[in-house]
Amino acid sequence: MSFENSPVVAAPEDWRAYSGVLSRRVFAFIIDYALVLLLCIPAAVAVFFLGILTLGLGFFLYPALFVIVALLYFGTTVGGRAQASPGMRAMGIAVARLDGRRIDFMTAVVHMVLFWILNSVLTPLILLAGLFIERSRLVHDLLLGTVVVRTS
Repeated sequence: MSFENSPVVAAPEDWRAYSGVLSRRVFAFIIDYALVLLLCIPAAVAVFFLGILTLGLGFFLYPALFVIVALLYFGTTVGGRAQASPGMRAMGIAVARLDGRRIDFMTAVVHMVLFWILNSVLTPLILLAGLFIERSRLVHDLLLGTVVVRTS
């Protein structure tokens, strides 16, 4: 495992990079979803005008609006330069790949989708796995080869 190319992870053996990550992830989740809800407001206005322009076809986007906004939000922020969403940056954490490469847009989107699927199928109790797995990784982190680390 090489972490040299990652802008986030300095040393994989440093236990301080992983301490307190689970609680920070929970608060980052709350911040991020509050921001996604706020972003849904201008998106709903845009869909309204799109619906008018398309003679009603655009209104079919309303049921999927939250999902579309969340996918774009997490894809662009976690897959961006900082490798973290605004909530994650506020909590001092970021996502890194174990192979040292950067998180791209698609990996960030798949990371979020796996999180939603695993939590809906296996209940949020699946988050308890982070208490027992090395580096406080969750199941979707294991599947994608990612880890969440402290940046501060």
